[in-house]
Amino acid sequence: MKKLLLFVCAISVSISAYAQLQTPAPSPYQKIEQTIGLTDVTLEYSRPSMKGRTIYGGLVPYDKIWRTGANANTKITFSNAVEVGGTKLAPGTYAIYTKPGAQSWEVYFYSDANNWGTPQKWDDSKVAAKLKAQLFPMPMEVQTFTMTFDDVTNNSANLGIIWENLYVAVPIKFYTDQHVSASIDEVMSGPSANDYYSAAVYYLESGKDISKAKKWIDKAIEMREEPAFWYHRQQSLIYAKSGDKSGAIKAAKKSLELAQKAGNDDYIALNSKSLKEWGAM
Repeated sequence: MKKLLLFVCAISVSISAYAQLQTPAPSPYQKIEQTIGLTDVTLEYSRPSMKGRTIYGGLVPYDKIWRTGANANTKITFSNAVEVGGTKLAPGTYAIYTKPGAQSWEVYFYSDANNWGTPQKWDDSKVAAKLKAQLFPMPMEVQTFTMTFDDVTNNSANLGIIWENLYVAVPIKFYTDQHVSASIDEVMSGPSANDYYSAAVYYLESGKDISKAKKWIDKAIEMREEPAFWYHRQQSLIYAKSGDKSGAIKAAKKSLELAQKAGNDDYIALNSKSLKEWGAM
């Protein structure tokens, strides 16, 4: 009888270990991904509901730091630098805290984004940016706490905070024009020495048009500010493949000279071997 009782107990424990009750989260998690201009923005937060409660001045007290949602602190991540309240924020992840008021809100972008709710000890040195946000009354109630990206342009957007009968707008500036201008300048200036070098080596190793590879490696060496033994090494191989033996020997000797100055034994050995094969040593 005792053995049977132990067996029944063991089965009961085993079943309880696997049969865990699942219920909906009272404040469900939401993740929003939005591209604004050339910047990827990710927003993560939890969404409490009103449930018949007074929110601002009640559940969320006035003039106290609020986690801006429920559960873990709300997080926002930027792939590029942005501007908030006249302050430039580096790419990265920030917690968003707010201090709701009856007439205006203060919004904080906090560099420590790994808190459950508000920090145990508030550290002003971790406030990366702050601003006063505009409040807009709404003609209806929104039951569930909601955050949005609104009025999106290439260079700006409002981070919207919506709950009860209030919309709070947090303007964010994006440096899209600077990124685009830099990209245009780079493209319009033409390929770099490294671009020509990479293209030439690819053509050599892929067995493509060796005459093009020869032009590109010459251009790469011409554009490079300081001579590089690996550039001249590839030049020697391209010249050799094109049938220009004297050019290959000249390039290999230059690569050998530079490799010796740099103390690179691998390239010294490679160039010495090629020069012997081409009858130059």
